Amino acid sequence: MAAPSVKPGQRFTVPDWDTNARLISADAESQRSASHQIRQEARALRSETNNQAKWDEHDNQTRLAERISSVNRWKETLDKCLADIDEEINALAKVKEAAERALQAKNLSLDVAMECLTLRDGRRAIDVVRDPAEEELHREVKVIDKAKRELQQRVHEAFEQLCLLQEARQQLSFDHRGKMEALEIDRTCLSLSVNSPNISYKVDPTRIPNGSTAVDEWEQNSQYNKDHAEEEMKASTKLREAIVLSIAQTNNELEAQRVATEFALRKRIRDMERAYDELKWQEQNTLEEISEMEEDIRRLEEDLRRKMQDLKVAHSRLETRSYRPNVELCRDQVQYGLTDEVHQLEGSIRALKLKLAEAQDALDALYRQLHRVQTDMACKAHSLVLDHKCMDSRRKLVVPAEKFVPQVDSFNRTTNRVPSPPRAGQLELG
Repeated sequence: MAAPSVKPGQRFTVPDWDTNARLISADAESQRSASHQIRQEARALRSETNNQAKWDEHDNQTRLAERISSVNRWKETLDKCLADIDEEINALAKVKEAAERALQAKNLSLDVAMECLTLRDGRRAIDVVRDPAEEELHREVKVIDKAKRELQQRVHEAFEQLCLLQEARQQLSFDHRGKMEALEIDRTCLSLSVNSPNISYKVDPTRIPNGSTAVDEWEQNSQYNKDHAEEEMKASTKLREAIVLSIAQTNNELEAQRVATEFALRKRIRDMERAYDELKWQEQNTLEEISEMEEDIRRLEEDLRRKMQDLKVAHSRLETRSYRPNVELCRDQVQYGLTDEVHQLEGSIRALKLKLAEAQDALDALYRQLHRVQTDMACKAHSLVLDHKCMDSRRKLVVPAEKFVPQVDSFNRTTNRVPSPPRAGQLELG
């Protein structure tokens, strides 16, 4: 048997029921109107946000493209600047190497000049003279020292400028690498779309990263790097020109001094040869005079011996006649004649002895003079040998050292004109 239904606790009236139906209908109408309004607003919002998103994306695409173009222009500028600075570094390095070679070459010139001065210090006696050749050699040493100091300074300046260029290049290279990375990143960003597989939400993507710079600072940095590199390249170009000028100037000065030194040495050799020839002529004449003097002394001695024999005869006659007997011992004309003869012979003997002594003194003086002449000849010959060695040594300045072989004769002299050695009978001096 079915249970009886539960009766509601409250019963509404028909007007309440009608009112409720009208309220539900009105609420439904109101909700539909509100829904319609929301749908219209949503459509408008969707259209607006879609348009805004498209324009924002278009604007940002344009900005990215412009940014990529701007960065690429700077990259190309930095590419050219890097190529220019690399070329300048190579050019300055070559000029620096040329200056170092020129500096190294000055060592040979200095060694030759010092060798010549050392050789000429071996001169002896009166030939140790401060002649024009020695003055030119000392002047050559000063010119070489000055050239070496100038070239060394230029090499030092080139080294410092190379360091500055390398530093500027590092700044350019660092900026260039940054531009390359920025281009790669911006091109990657430009290629992103809603269909890209590697897009995702990021944590606080609108934050300002540490180290961020303004656009003006970014451009000023690149402009500074470019300007700084160009300034260093200009300074390097001026320095290269100065180094080339210094090399040419020092070479010209040294060449002019070398010519002057060798001219002075050749003139000194000619003067020395003339002096040696004059001494040789004096030696020959002195030897002839000695020969004649010795012959005259021999004749004087012979005459003196004859006069002494004649005196003995006169003495013997006078002494023998002194033994005449008695009145025969008279002082006759014979006695006077013999006495006069004795006096005359004694006077002649005294005169001959005096003249013989003078002749001996003159002969001794001639031998002393001959010794002096031959001593001076030996000094001149030794000086000529040294000066010819100097000229041989200086050939290394115009002939490669490995091809330089000095040619000397049996007397250790050069093949140039050489004084003849003393003849037999002349004094030999060491």
